[in-house]
Amino acid sequence: METPKRLEQALIKLYNAFHNNELNPECCSACAVGNILDNRDSWKHLTNGHGSLELSYVGRIHQNLGRKFNGYTPIELLHIEKIFLEACGFILPLCHYNPKPKNSTNKEILFNGLCAVVAHLCELDGLANVMDYSKIFEYEKENPVYKFDAIYL
Repeated sequence: METPKRLEQALIKLYNAFHNNELNPECCSACAVGNILDNRDSWKHLTNGHGSLELSYVGRIHQNLGRKFNGYTPIELLHIEKIFLEACGFILPLCHYNPKPKNSTNKEILFNGLCAVVAHLCELDGLANVMDYSKIFEYEKENPVYKFDAIYL
């Protein structure tokens, strides 16, 4: 099965943001959705609260008109962001009185958030999680189910 364009583009953007230290859960232009939407923060007008699944008036209009942003509907974007924030350890909605991780840009925290987002993005497109490596360790009668050519550097 071919990878949908929106998924491929989202994965590339998230990968680059993670490795270039440009991923920040507390910034609307540098969070998961901010990066998927080319580091724009205009998506924040789709809801009244960062991390909320409730569409604002503007969000409902776009959703009802069937608009998509880099392939994703407004409600899909809100779900992506909620999953990212929760997997990074935030209590939602994101606000000054809710607890948050001490160092929200810690690579391990961001990696946990990205793993959850990637799983959700794959699910949205009806694909198996591209980060699920458990299949490569499957075996039958002491032999691996899948064979790989080992390349030694």
